[in-house]
Amino acid sequence: MFQALVDAITSLTHWLYGLTESAGVPSYGLAIILLTVLIKLVLFPLNQKQMVSMKRMQEIQPKIKELQEKYKNKDPQKMQQKMMELYREHNVNPMAGCLPILVQMPILIALYRSLLHIDFKNIEHAGFFWINSLSDKDPLFILPVLAGVTTYMQSKLTVSTVDQTQRMMLYMMPVFLAWISTTVPSGLVLYWVVFNILGFAQQFFVNRQVEQAKEGAPSK
Repeated sequence: MFQALVDAITSLTHWLYGLTESAGVPSYGLAIILLTVLIKLVLFPLNQKQMVSMKRMQEIQPKIKELQEKYKNKDPQKMQQKMMELYREHNVNPMAGCLPILVQMPILIALYRSLLHIDFKNIEHAGFFWINSLSDKDPLFILPVLAGVTTYMQSKLTVSTVDQTQRMMLYMMPVFLAWISTTVPSGLVLYWVVFNILGFAQQFFVNRQVEQAKEGAPSK
């Protein structure tokens, strides 16, 4: 069944390449960018809910930390109860960030396997600027660096620096993803970079919407 997803990703990539060919700019790199935009559009409603929840979670992080310091060593059950009340009060789902990641994983793995075995219709169009083939690793490590930078940029919009663990992840995760990106086909890293850029733009506007709604809400 998973192979069907791999085949679908491959077929869609070839079809999008055909579109770039028809437009007079044949490029598998451009096809992967278009593929990223399509997937981002499909996941838009899910990501929108996730991003709103993550922004609200960031805003209440100081209150969460306060509850943890007050009840953690004294009454953990009371702490969990108070935290759930806080989530309900601010309409926050602490698990909202998990579902989009779970949905993304099969797509990333399918694209990875597709790029490893893809039979390019025209090998001359299989590259992307300095990269000879999107099935190969980036020889100059430019895309892996961009993967790390764009991951940091997007995370910076939602991660609270109040929490020490989140603050550490803010810096460690981009480095980890940049390293991983040096070991996989550059086409997959291109997908990740474009997805991050689109995600950054979406999160930026979500943050503005949440802040405007907060400013417009009647004070209690």
